[in-house]
Amino acid sequence: MSYYHSVTLNKSKCRGCTTCLKRCPTEAIRIRNNHAQILSAQCIDCGECIKVCSYHAKIAVTDPLESIKRFKYTIALPAPTLYAQFQGVHTLEPIIAALFALGFTDVFEVARGAEIVSYAIAQTLREEDRPRPVISSACPAIVRLIQVSFPGLIDNVIDFVSPMEAAAKIAKEEFAKKHGVPMEEIGAFFLTPCAAKMTAVKSPIGQKTSYVDGVIAIKDIYKDMCVAIKKGFEPFEIDRASVVGIKWAVPGGEVEAVGIKNSLCVDGIDNVICVLEQIENERFRDLAYFEGLACVNGCLGGPLTVENSFVAKNRLRSVMNRTEQKTVQKRDVFESACRTLRMTEEIEPNNSKQLEGTMKQRIERAERIDEIEKSLPGLDCGSCGSPTCRALAWDIEHGSANELNCIFRLQDRIGKLAAEMVTLGASTRFNVESGTSKETKIPDDEEEN
Repeated sequence: MSYYHSVTLNKSKCRGCTTCLKRCPTEAIRIRNNHAQILSAQCIDCGECIKVCSYHAKIAVTDPLESIKRFKYTIALPAPTLYAQFQGVHTLEPIIAALFALGFTDVFEVARGAEIVSYAIAQTLREEDRPRPVISSACPAIVRLIQVSFPGLIDNVIDFVSPMEAAAKIAKEEFAKKHGVPMEEIGAFFLTPCAAKMTAVKSPIGQKTSYVDGVIAIKDIYKDMCVAIKKGFEPFEIDRASVVGIKWAVPGGEVEAVGIKNSLCVDGIDNVICVLEQIENERFRDLAYFEGLACVNGCLGGPLTVENSFVAKNRLRSVMNRTEQKTVQKRDVFESACRTLRMTEEIEPNNSKQLEGTMKQRIERAERIDEIEKSLPGLDCGSCGSPTCRALAWDIEHGSANELNCIFRLQDRIGKLAAEMVTLGASTRFNVESGTSKETKIPDDEEEN
């Protein structure tokens, strides 16, 4: 499976350490020739490697603020995470005003999209019989994780677009109707806390094209927004989101908004993997809904944010205390969402970890991988440049590595070669003449040495 990736590697900064190798949840990184390599087919753009790389060799490619000039009218789509980034700012008015100051024509809160999607999901789960537990589609990194590592759970993923997509679609439609302008002149730009959203726009999940026209990293506009906030502002009148939607930025906010009993929320991709494994093994038979978030503290912990996620979590609570509890959305908007915000394409499994060939060939290759793995030490140290011994066995079978990549196998080979060299050196003391051995006299000066 091939698609656009936001997460990229700057080889000039990479030192070939194994930190990212060990943290990648899909084993999509290798160290070869003293530099990291990202296996495109297995990368899910979760951004874990960006967070842990002390050399800043992993970066997320997003759109610059100047890209909004491509459109006559531009709508900012702030993620609720944005509201928790500014020290001393506990209301939304200065933040929204700052977005207008940056050059946006209008602002449509993604939290409004979250409210609408929450209603659509809740209504659908009451009316339709679906595989349980139903899995949230909001975090694109988790959906891609399921495609790569848990394809058997794809049918469990709810077939509604994310709040980002919902907000972009509704924002464009409302703006075009209100101002009487053509849709193609309107650009919707998401202000993102993570790289996975950029990937989801360039290579959408569950739809052919995205409603979003650009993705701008929160960290890239943070300084400009701080300047705009300090200058002061005049309030702008826009339809506002309620706490219901803003809560989506916090772990558990989605399950609370959806309101389904027996729901579970887990943040941190390693924790999500543990739960998905248990779901796959039917350990959660009574679980109705699962919200999985790749980052610790949810979107507040995204790699493209500025503020510490725990500080941001506290600050967002303060923001929510000053925000309306009830939604301002109209009933007809909620009702139409159940029909118009469905995914239009099936989510396909990512078969990059599957062996190729006929059934017989796949069995033979799997057996070879097992044999190679048994010959390795099983320490999963990562010194070979592969994340685990199993991954190295896979790489050897696929021809992208050999057994001497393992330092322990290399040490064994060097030891054997050293022993052979000693034996060979001893044999030079003898000459073979007519099938018999005769000791060769070593010169005195050589004996002294």
